[in-house]
Amino acid sequence: MSVAFRREGDEEHLEPKFEIPIPPGPNLVTPRGLSLIRSRIAEITDRLAALSDEVEIKSAKRDLRYWQTREVTAQLVPAAIGEAVEIGTRVKFSLNGKVRELSIVGDDEADPAQGRISFSAPLARALLGAEAGDLLDFAGKEDAIAIESIAILSAD
Repeated sequence: MSVAFRREGDEEHLEPKFEIPIPPGPNLVTPRGLSLIRSRIAEITDRLAALSDEVEIKSAKRDLRYWQTREVTAQLVPAAIGEAVEIGTRVKFSLNGKVRELSIVGDDEADPAQGRISFSAPLARALLGAEAGDLLDFAGKEDAIAIESIAILSAD
């Protein structure tokens, strides 16, 4: 019989489930970021205890492995001083004439819609180390960013 007509079960035709990709580089986190990671682990652990479906269990275990890895590899950044842009600061700046305000945080804490960008984002990399009053080059444009103020990130 041809292999084309053989069917062992539906499992062999399912898409393989891969591990959640870990962002490259160091896992720098703020105190808030570390707290969020630990909360996520507790939430998944609680959910896992209540699951009975094998597919859901596998998915939850995969998520748990990701977050446990992020907790183990987390490197808590020193408290920001607020004199220069660093992880854990909120910066007000103008980019091409438009005033913006962003917080620089760790990868897992980033939420651009809430004004939190990862330290590894291109804009954050351009801002890191700058001080109030600095003019920075960005996206191939000279003096595209003007730093207006820098504040220590609140723990919200």
